[in-house]
Amino acid sequence: MTVPGADVVLLRHGDIGVKSAHVQAAMEGHLAERVAAMLDARGVEGRVEHEWGRLFVRTDEPEGATDAVTDVFGVHTASPARAVPARMDAITDALAATARTVYDGGTFAVEARRTGDHDFTSHDVGHEGGDAIWRAVSDDVDPVVDLDDPDHRFFVEVRDEEAFVFVEKRDGPGGFPVGTQAPLVALISGGIDSPVAGWQAMRRGAPIVPLYLDLGAYGGVDHRERAFATIDTLAQYVPTQDMRPRVVQVGEYVDRLVDAIDSTRMLSYRRFMYRIAEHVADTVDAAGIVTGEALGQKSSQTVRNLNAVDRATRVPIHRPLLTRDKQEIIAAARRIGTYNDATIDAGCQRVAPDKPATRATVAAVEAAEPADLFEWAADAAASVEVVERSRTEGSS
Repeated sequence: MTVPGADVVLLRHGDIGVKSAHVQAAMEGHLAERVAAMLDARGVEGRVEHEWGRLFVRTDEPEGATDAVTDVFGVHTASPARAVPARMDAITDALAATARTVYDGGTFAVEARRTGDHDFTSHDVGHEGGDAIWRAVSDDVDPVVDLDDPDHRFFVEVRDEEAFVFVEKRDGPGGFPVGTQAPLVALISGGIDSPVAGWQAMRRGAPIVPLYLDLGAYGGVDHRERAFATIDTLAQYVPTQDMRPRVVQVGEYVDRLVDAIDSTRMLSYRRFMYRIAEHVADTVDAAGIVTGEALGQKSSQTVRNLNAVDRATRVPIHRPLLTRDKQEIIAAARRIGTYNDATIDAGCQRVAPDKPATRATVAAVEAAEPADLFEWAADAAASVEVVERSRTEGSS
């Protein structure tokens, strides 16, 4: 809910605040740049200001600005607010005006925090602000103060020259601004899991380079377009990032694997897949690979099988969803907007053998697979295609 006269959005971060002063200042500056880019991408007018521990967006579009900034990685919460001079009379007037608009009965409380040099304390703001609200609404309702669990919360944040009055804190994704970690190659299959894993990597500050392995007859045109659609959705969270999909054709190699290997086929395919991703990582200066694998979700994702496939690459494989239940992943996909475009078969199910190995050893996998498997991967990666995508193709 937006307070009457709102003209600013307050942004808060979370994990950034535990960094050293030097790192925090750098990350806050980076976050300010990302916020400005998101406002521009969404067509929202606003001026980003940065003070220690806080970012502000001065705007005539507080609702649109709040919606935009709460999609920026690094933003923990945001509040559309009304800015007034840091004087008690201005604060109480703003609280009274807000109460007349938003308070319709029930219990309430004023929560105040203050930094700077003033002739009043946070306690004073809470006490006098509560009195002002009471007087403003008592002719229409019977106000009741509850400082522990109120129905309505009125917030006041007082800084050196200004105070900000607001009534809500909207959740953002949290984490760190994208670009504060090294890039990762994200294997995006078009299924539910991998876009969520890519989103989680970006949430922790790592840009992703989306990589799609085109399975040819084992996947199909719809499968490819679904993968691209999820990438387009992810791109909306990082409007200045290069999110063009990298595509590698692997259909002919999958044919060879199907002919050559039985129970450990999917493990060798994943080893092949990781080696392709490693080659792509080398070309884009990425520091690792991110996948949507979750422990035990599929036969190829048992502890022993993950151990067997990890040996294929020298770069680390990051699995943000490792301990997540499927329903948790589905809920996350719905929240970030990739679920609808991901609800088709993953294609590679047609590659899986009837009786897949679940407790494979590295030696058994290597003994069953073609000796030149990694040469296949190098050959496939050499023909990687960068696909140009419009920023509007994934918009709904």
